[in-house]
Amino acid sequence: MSLVIISGMSGAGRSSVAASLEDIGWFVIDNMPPALMSKVVELAESMRDPSPPLGLVVGREVALDITSLVEAIELLKEQVPSTRVAFLDASDDVLIQRYEGTKRRHPVPGDSVLESIHQEREILSKVKDLADIVIDSSDLSVHDLRSRVYEVFTADGGTAEMRVIINSFGYKYGLPRDADLVFDCRFLPNPYWDKSLREQTGLDHGVREFLLARSEVVEFLEILESFVGYLLPKFKQEGKSYLSVAIGCTGGKHRSVFLAEELRKWIEASGSQVSVRHRDFQK
Repeated sequence: MSLVIISGMSGAGRSSVAASLEDIGWFVIDNMPPALMSKVVELAESMRDPSPPLGLVVGREVALDITSLVEAIELLKEQVPSTRVAFLDASDDVLIQRYEGTKRRHPVPGDSVLESIHQEREILSKVKDLADIVIDSSDLSVHDLRSRVYEVFTADGGTAEMRVIINSFGYKYGLPRDADLVFDCRFLPNPYWDKSLREQTGLDHGVREFLLARSEVVEFLEILESFVGYLLPKFKQEGKSYLSVAIGCTGGKHRSVFLAEELRKWIEASGSQVSVRHRDFQK
């Protein structure tokens, strides 16, 4: 069966992820006590064949008994080898803003919200170490987070096939928080300095022609494809189900967008599941 355990920082979006999984056909149980996880999985497996894809969302109070959750995860990974752990994270500043907006009390006692967040982060570090998928929701709206869930978990409950997500970005707007691999292409010729191309993006024909006419761009693209091609089977062998590749240039509008699209085409041709997002190209 397809099984995912959803944990993470309070306020990072566990409930939104659970709702998104339900939208794509998963059977999701919220606020799941770790002690009951194994029994629930056994029951789900016995109900019908094939078993429905199942999502178990860990509740707010789990930080008070982290040992039980770690033991439950380890047991489930033996019981269901395809078990994945998804960990929701966000920066301290974002979590503070979200708690101030909702006026809810943090589940971990502390003299301040920030202290509670720090304590929870330290406690949950053991779970994060076990995670197969880490999603940082700091810069994601509810809609963006839903899209990320759709990318990572397919409607049929997921397969053993690793999904690759390529992100283009601009360094001037900061690094993507959840990238596994980051490539810097700021050394390549910049179409921005050509006034006729300045308002275009890496999706436009003029920018593509400009870049493909430069030998260093073609050479770097070949090296990038070769390097990623070498790494993909290694990550698959490790059992990784989700790989985030980020490619950055100065503004995230020309070079990184072009390279992300070219890499997507190359990965698709190799038969792997891949999607692409351009974070900053409209800024």
